[in-house]
Amino acid sequence: MDRLRVFIAVDIDDPLLVSRISGVIDALTSLGVPLKPVEPGNLHITIRFIGEVPRDVVNEIIDRVLSKVKFKEFDLRLRGIGAFPSTLRPRVVWIGVENGYSELKALRDQVESGLRGLGLRPERQEFKPHLTLARVKGARNISSLIRFMEGYRDYEFGVMKVRVVRLKKSTLTRSGPIYETLWEVKA
Repeated sequence: MDRLRVFIAVDIDDPLLVSRISGVIDALTSLGVPLKPVEPGNLHITIRFIGEVPRDVVNEIIDRVLSKVKFKEFDLRLRGIGAFPSTLRPRVVWIGVENGYSELKALRDQVESGLRGLGLRPERQEFKPHLTLARVKGARNISSLIRFMEGYRDYEFGVMKVRVVRLKKSTLTRSGPIYETLWEVKA
């Protein structure tokens, strides 16, 4: 049976925001820290990672979950750089969500409820919306990364209107993931 690796997300596609974020990613990659940056065309905020499921389950997600999701257009403000699990032990470097958290959480709750109705396992982790910039692959020059993040702790990246939520297919390749939109929910 054909299986697809899927997730639900808000794409960061505002040209000014993408430009600012790309500049920060370029600066990150120049620090000499081993990391895998996110490609500018792949910038997104994950609402719910679903994982690998059969194609017929993807169709059910569209028909029984996403077709029922409702939301109004809202502003999303991106601000500050941080890391998981912490800025002193960074593994994932991210940009935070300052405004739009409650709207993203409401979307997440709708999606989660619908997915449970399909019998999919609920998400165990607390919802922490963020925009991943890079995954750290080693400790070389980590102190320069920590200083860099401190300098961007309160940096204002900007605001974009969220008008669409997408079901994305992720194909993993050696050079990085390739994302394809399978379905859109518009405000």
